[in-house]
Amino acid sequence: MAEITFGKAATLADVARAAGVSKGTASNVFNRPEIVRDEVRRRVIEVAKSVGYHGPDPKGRLLSAGKVNAIGVATVLPLGYFFEDPFARVLMTGITEACDASGTGISLVSAANEEELAWNMRSALVDGFILFCLEGAERLVALSHERQLPFVALTLGHRDETMSAVGIDNVEGARLVARHLAELGHRRFAVLAMQSGEGGFGKVAMERVNTTTTSASGDRVRGYFEALEAFGIDTAAVPIFETQSDEATIHPALEEIFSSPVPPTAILAQSDRIAFIAMDWLKAGGISVPGDVSIVGFDGVPESTTSSPPLTTIQQPIAEIGCRAVRAILDHSGETWREKIDVELVVRGSTAPPRD
Repeated sequence: MAEITFGKAATLADVARAAGVSKGTASNVFNRPEIVRDEVRRRVIEVAKSVGYHGPDPKGRLLSAGKVNAIGVATVLPLGYFFEDPFARVLMTGITEACDASGTGISLVSAANEEELAWNMRSALVDGFILFCLEGAERLVALSHERQLPFVALTLGHRDETMSAVGIDNVEGARLVARHLAELGHRRFAVLAMQSGEGGFGKVAMERVNTTTTSASGDRVRGYFEALEAFGIDTAAVPIFETQSDEATIHPALEEIFSSPVPPTAILAQSDRIAFIAMDWLKAGGISVPGDVSIVGFDGVPESTTSSPPLTTIQQPIAEIGCRAVRAILDHSGETWREKIDVELVVRGSTAPPRD
């Protein structure tokens, strides 16, 4: 591989020369990668990354067409999240249905690290971005601005109120579900929270919640506590356990919660996924839901109707949020657009009055 240095932006010809291939082969790596041998493709991409060449300008390449007719759905999480998480699956259903109806394609843009995220965002052939799992991902917003394409965030809680967004009032949703438990007579609670910072899990103080970059998690804790305080409950005594929404972090939290001589009679899980994992652990440990402890979720995914017991949760119109985000990209007028969608408390079999 030839050495290459530049005093100006690298071109496709520069990359081809440094990689020891023809300009046509280098072009195929970016435009028709399926016809290029893996070894050659990897070499060309390695050179391109090393010199900061991000591929042919998507806007210039498609200038004659005027648009790509595709929307990028971008996240900082691994690609598997789109298919493994119950909330993500329903949201993607709404996005794909809206795209199908308009004849628009979808490009999933994800990355395991910052370098890959920047590369994938800059090279995506799309007309705009839906920013998925925005919280804690400031770089995602910056890269979207850099592309100068319309984008919509799937949250209303982000600090940048100049960007378009669609979502729910997480504080109000949390108030509803916490009030439901308090009205049943519960006075001892624990919170199983979503991750509020990179790599964090375990018991956390309210100070961390107040400074979290994850708006949904912090807003839901604040909503819970506002409702509980209205019933005279000392929220300083309510433990908050941050999790990564998986067994590896939820199970230790539950072990600590139920090792207390006076365990809670109600658990506030910040997502249905967290609630499902918690209910499986409780069942395996012989702890009855809702006999020994009530548990609530948040999201209203389809599995909440078939879990054992069916889950009391906050129902948000997940698929509709996805549909509206697509329409906002397709109908982009250049103006900032923000929409709040109502949520609903759905009471099922996972909650009941406490025994004591």
